[in-house]
Amino acid sequence: MKIALGSDHGGYELKQEVIRYLDKKGIEWEDYGCCSRESCDYPEFGRAAAKAVAAGKCDRGIVICTTGIGISMVANKVPKIRCAVCADTVSARLTREHNDANMLAMGAGIIGKNLALSIVETFLDTPFSREEKHARRIRAIEEEA
Repeated sequence: MKIALGSDHGGYELKQEVIRYLDKKGIEWEDYGCCSRESCDYPEFGRAAAKAVAAGKCDRGIVICTTGIGISMVANKVPKIRCAVCADTVSARLTREHNDANMLAMGAGIIGKNLALSIVETFLDTPFSREEKHARRIRAIEEEA
């Protein structure tokens, strides 16, 4: 499994913790920015990570900003992306089981390191349930408006 990572300055430090976690678990990753705590705009980095997942360069993605909301909105504009903002492990589990989410967004200003890493672990370890009702709903999500 290969994970696309992206953050803005508000999520930079938590992204570094996620990188250490992925390294410890032997999970391959690619960082699409940002590269410091210097103020920057999240759309560039959230979009880059989402495009990598949509193109199949990475299997899943994790994006982080201060709230997780803005960067998730950017990711979800990329076709084939289902990015969920999660601030607890139950949401992380259910978004994988029910929505087959391929990207996780977190808010570094909302959750701490320990909870964030538990959310990442849950997101990466939980498979899609493959129940027909969930598959049907995902197909409906992917329909063009």
